[in-house]
Amino acid sequence: MKFCIVFSVLIVTILLFSNIVLSADVEIALEAELANVLQAPMVIADDEQASDGKYVWVEGEPAAHQKDHQGWVEFVINIPEAGKYALWGRVIAWDGNSDSFWVTWQPADPNENAQQTQNKQFRWSTAHGNDWHWDRINHWLDAGTFDREWEFDKPGETVLRVGGREDATKLDAIFVTSNVGAVAEGQANVRLPTDKDRKLQISGLSVEAKGKLTTAWGSLKQTYR
Repeated sequence: MKFCIVFSVLIVTILLFSNIVLSADVEIALEAELANVLQAPMVIADDEQASDGKYVWVEGEPAAHQKDHQGWVEFVINIPEAGKYALWGRVIAWDGNSDSFWVTWQPADPNENAQQTQNKQFRWSTAHGNDWHWDRINHWLDAGTFDREWEFDKPGETVLRVGGREDATKLDAIFVTSNVGAVAEGQANVRLPTDKDRKLQISGLSVEAKGKLTTAWGSLKQTYR
């Protein structure tokens, strides 16, 4: 009888532990300068305060609108499981005239060039600050800003594009999470890429989801600079 009780307790413990592991959030940290595609006039620049000392931006002076809406970075991200996801970006946004990007994430978003259509659904108004800070990617609509979330009906390869909208808005890193309910960076466990994250991103072989098996990336299109 004692053996049966101990065995039952052991089974329940294993099942509970398995559920905790399986329900862990997906977390992927990416360096902006290691994007698969870097399209001019988006460029890589140096800043010792940025993650790994580099970031990307459309070079220019604060408050100078980018009239042609050109340049972008594109990331190939392998989603390890179906579900809803949120994105956080580490940015510097000088003022109200230098604080936005265009963001699309396919296949959840349509195959649309937001820089051409200027669809407000894909406008990201970044939080202001002259120092690096995290901001959850949002819809910047006429009625205000609203946190975005994306839903994928199956695991696999996705394409995230962050396009220039206003000169001088800087992007350092991207954090992908399945914790769509978090409204503060601490709640979302937002973090910078580690050396391990960078090696995985550079190799194009794999990324790791917290509490889950390693998953395959698509091949990189750009060599690390």
